[in-house]
Amino acid sequence: MLEKITPQEEGALQALYKAGEGNIKLIMENMSEQLPYTTVASTIKNLERKGYISSRLIGNTYLYTPVLSEADFKKSFMGDVVKNYFDNSYTSLINFFVEQKKLSPKELKEIIAMIEGRKK
Repeated sequence: MLEKITPQEEGALQALYKAGEGNIKLIMENMSEQLPYTTVASTIKNLERKGYISSRLIGNTYLYTPVLSEADFKKSFMGDVVKNYFDNSYTSLINFFVEQKKLSPKELKEIIAMIEGRKK
């Protein structure tokens, strides 16, 4: 099991998913939050230490690549959110979004159709 990551690390990892592979500069270009180079570099090193990314040296530049696919990361992340904030209940998660008016009746019907379609 991987160590938890901070919101800043998550932002850097999301930027790396957008880039696919890249150096610190490319990662910075894909980040929504603009941070100093040294901050991003130390954040990337933390992600590498935690096992989320790997690096390889090309010339005098490190190129970084995600270890997990984006889908596997999302699966793990959402599983933790449901476990830690919704008492391990996906029903509670959906209910939260409905109560917060983040899910419309149309979207809820689409979710139900997806679930029913998968059962066939």
